[in-house]
Amino acid sequence: MAKKVLVVDDEKLIVKGIRFSLEQDGMEVDCAYDGEEALRMARETVYDMILLDIMLPKIDGFAVCQQIREFSDMPIVMLTAKGDDMDKILGLEYGADDYITKPFNILEVKARIKAIMRRTSGNAQKKKEEEAKVVEAGDLRLDCESRRLFIQGREVNLTAKEFDLLELLVNHPNKVYGRENLLNLVWGYEYPGDVRTVDVHVRRLREKIESNPSEPRYVHTKWGVGYYYSEN
Repeated sequence: MAKKVLVVDDEKLIVKGIRFSLEQDGMEVDCAYDGEEALRMARETVYDMILLDIMLPKIDGFAVCQQIREFSDMPIVMLTAKGDDMDKILGLEYGADDYITKPFNILEVKARIKAIMRRTSGNAQKKKEEEAKVVEAGDLRLDCESRRLFIQGREVNLTAKEFDLLELLVNHPNKVYGRENLLNLVWGYEYPGDVRTVDVHVRRLREKIESNPSEPRYVHTKWGVGYYYSEN
């Protein structure tokens, strides 16, 4: 079955170029030119990938990404301006899986899309093959089949990558993982991002599961080494 991609950008020439290139590789491509249209299409269709520009009419890309994350874990790659590191960090904080800097080489875009699709497809197949599993660690209860987290009986909503990160750490208590190691294990060896992705996701995870993120109870930092799970 052909992979479905949603390209969102108000620059129609850019959209046309991306669409042509992806269709040449056998993908199905839908296009949106503002944030409202993108949200509507994301609610109506399950995409294998969403390429999402930040500067959009009506609703900006950050808000679109954040709202999509309320109902879907579809992979989102943000298109950011060259050298604007704050946009990249904000995109990750709002739930994006990756970012591509404008102006970009279409070959890089295609390589990143294919790498993320392979990883996502592999993870989905692995999940199907795994038996239902519930992991309990102190106050935390992870239902790995439904991918839901409960703390003291209260459900906490996590994004796909936040859940994957926590699941890995909880299953290996007190084992310290370096940032590069986490990037490889959670995002995949072909993931083209950098280690800041790990730091952003750990911070977001702590904000959701820790009563005091500055003094974490569950996800700890081993300074100069990495992160680990241990319940105080």
